[in-house]
Amino acid sequence: MDTEPMAPGLEPLLSVEELAGYLGVPVATVYDWRVDGKGPRAIRVGRHVKFAVSDVRAWVDAQREPAPSDSPRGR
Repeated sequence: MDTEPMAPGLEPLLSVEELAGYLGVPVATVYDWRVDGKGPRAIRVGRHVKFAVSDVRAWVDAQREPAPSDSPRGR
């Protein structure tokens, strides 16, 4: 994933295809997540759907499972 800004102060945006490639899932899965409200926040640019790298990072971080020591069964 290329995260270098194209212009100073602008955050890179990923296409649906780039996001799917980064996550290793089919493009259809990204669209399914959008319909179900489960994926990262998106930005509409005309007819295109884009994803800010910071939103993708935040979403990925929120998908982490708790560490074994954080769960009641791990204690």
